[in-house]
Amino acid sequence: MQLGIRLHDTKDLPFEERIADVHQLGFACGHLALAKVIREFPTTDEAMTPGLAMYIKNVFARNQVDIAVLGCYLNLADPNEEQLARTMHRYMAHIRFASWLGCGVVGTETGAPNETYTFTPECHTEEALQLFIRNVRPVVEYAQQMGVVLAIEPVYRHIVSNPRRARRVLDEIGSPNLQIIFDPVNLLDMANYQDRQAIIDEAIDLLGPDIAMVHLKDFVIREGQLVSVGCGFGEMDYTSILRFMKERKPFIHATLEDTNPENNTQARDFIWQKYAQV
Repeated sequence: MQLGIRLHDTKDLPFEERIADVHQLGFACGHLALAKVIREFPTTDEAMTPGLAMYIKNVFARNQVDIAVLGCYLNLADPNEEQLARTMHRYMAHIRFASWLGCGVVGTETGAPNETYTFTPECHTEEALQLFIRNVRPVVEYAQQMGVVLAIEPVYRHIVSNPRRARRVLDEIGSPNLQIIFDPVNLLDMANYQDRQAIIDEAIDLLGPDIAMVHLKDFVIREGQLVSVGCGFGEMDYTSILRFMKERKPFIHATLEDTNPENNTQARDFIWQKYAQV
């Protein structure tokens, strides 16, 4: 396992200092959401030139930190055609940029069939799933052209809400350039969290060969809501997840989520201890 962190959860420092700090913390990789990490210069579509990519790539290389995934978490099921066109353009820009960065994965979640990207019962319908498949197809085709993987992240409250729906998307698109970001906690909600081990095992069984990277976090139940927290601060049992990684994908990138600068080393040490035990 190459353990890293979501970069916008780290200490708020100028870009170069932030990546140096990530290295000092002992992380091997980072989840990069450009606008959340870099504020000294623009990261708009037109600003994402090969020159900017080379600069960012060199900063990471100098600090021995991989870019595990370039995040582009926008709504590919937006019914507003004008907004959807802008979103598609943004995905294409990120895919090109990832190819120049030497970052193999552009990561995304799977949206909602409304303009506000909010959960409604319609998210879990067949119509919403077919809408997402139709809209993601040209993005995957572009990723193929650029030699980049688009990795979708199943989330209970989004369209691709469970492992079975994720498997259908992979099979219907049928491209090696469409893979999975596996975030076990994102598959859980108040409606199903007590069945979490069966859900995690099903995800590994159905999606295992296509998992490109892993997000690691924990959860607690607070005031009737499932709330995600840093690893080691909640109820998760990581045994099957870490065993899957260790036995089948030993060099996979895995990034911590929902940590903060005060607890990220504690979460890091917790995961390494669990990893050593499986």
